[in-house]
Amino acid sequence: MGLDPGLRRLALGTLLAAYPGPVPPDWAVDLVADGLAGHTLFGTNIHDPAQVAASTAALRAGRADVLIAIDEEGGDVTRLAHATGSPYPGNAALGAIGDVALTRRVYQAIGAELAALGISVNLAPTVDVNSADDNPVIGTRSFGAEPVRVAAHSAAATAGLQAAGVAACAKHFPGHGATVADSHYELPTVDVSPDVLRQRDLPPFAAVIAAGAKAVMTAHIRVPALTGDGPATFSRTVLVDLLRDEYGFTGAVVTDALEMKGAALAAGGIAPGAVRALAAGADLLCIGAKVDAGLVERVAAEIVAALGDGRLARARVEQAAGRAAELAAWTRAAGTTTGTPTDLGYAAARRAVRVEGVLAGLDHPLVVQLHAASTIAEGRVPWGLGPHLNGTEEIRVVAAEADPDALRRHAGTRPIVLVGRHLHRLPGGPELAATLAATHPVIVVEMGWPANWRPVDARAFVTTYGASHANGRAAAEALGLTG
Repeated sequence: MGLDPGLRRLALGTLLAAYPGPVPPDWAVDLVADGLAGHTLFGTNIHDPAQVAASTAALRAGRADVLIAIDEEGGDVTRLAHATGSPYPGNAALGAIGDVALTRRVYQAIGAELAALGISVNLAPTVDVNSADDNPVIGTRSFGAEPVRVAAHSAAATAGLQAAGVAACAKHFPGHGATVADSHYELPTVDVSPDVLRQRDLPPFAAVIAAGAKAVMTAHIRVPALTGDGPATFSRTVLVDLLRDEYGFTGAVVTDALEMKGAALAAGGIAPGAVRALAAGADLLCIGAKVDAGLVERVAAEIVAALGDGRLARARVEQAAGRAAELAAWTRAAGTTTGTPTDLGYAAARRAVRVEGVLAGLDHPLVVQLHAASTIAEGRVPWGLGPHLNGTEEIRVVAAEADPDALRRHAGTRPIVLVGRHLHRLPGGPELAATLAATHPVIVVEMGWPANWRPVDARAFVTTYGASHANGRAAAEALGLTG
């Protein structure tokens, strides 16, 4: 016996699914016609702008008000430019520049690009205050470590996106910036009082709510004082008492991907997690990136079963689906803006570069890029100075396996430009930099979160505050290596 069609449609109205490949399969469009709230696009769905526009048109053929979401943060997290790197600097660079009008323009440009492709929700900006230098998942995705600065830029980013007709979804509530674990793999704990959250982590959320953010995304983090042993995504205290009642948010509460270990392990699977998130007050449930029709049907069936056995009240699910529908209605009614000159991001990235020390005498260097793993959020996006070098030799090495003497011999009389991401916590990175700089002219280019570490004896330390295509070009220009 199949699901009651009305209850199945109600359950589907709370779900953001996904599909594989560049063309939406029939089942993905059929689910939209059956009431699925929408789909999230990932890098595997994106080849070129014309193809993306065709995909979103195909989804809209299923239902005109389908939500089409994407993680297009600019900087290190890009889906549209996953093959080359983003033409925009990310939040850390924008925060370092400190020009909120620029932040608004950059996000409006991103929004205009999304709107032109038929994408209606951006799962951005990241408004976490990166208070932990060793944070493995936020870092350069944050506008900085100061709540007031992050709040101002978060509000500007939200206003910019929504001026372009794309709904902003600020993340990750109540703040992922103090974690030293990645919620894609485990459930991080932020063991602080609610008052510390209010002073350190929550001001940016207050700012985006005041700026009219249409959506807020939950964090799969544990805050024992508020959430007990589970994540914030499953906490009514966080999603209702704090976000809605105390901070006055009236838009859609969107979960981070329920396939992430921070949620799935705590709930015993994606489908039980969907029920727990709805019961806690979430409205729109991101299932994840690895989704097929069977998984969507299992999640919908679990929600329907929960309606039958009392785990979920029908009024709560109707409220959630209603908020998802209100979000969709806003995106259909919102006006869109025209595009922005494509050099906006590159000009901004140049303003973010910081140089400590002396770059003089940097003739024909050897560029040594240190391998750095990417997070799931970032994906395997190209980075570094390579695409921007004009005849300068570049080699790539693993820091922990590199032989400093061999690198010195290879460089000969040339200075070495050592390029890395999060060098302060890269295995073997600080040691390699120090050993090389002790007897050889070395310039270090930090393209991740810079922290406070600086290599002894290095001639200069260059900070880009991100590793996007724009950041790489800006660093190469600062070093005089582009022409």
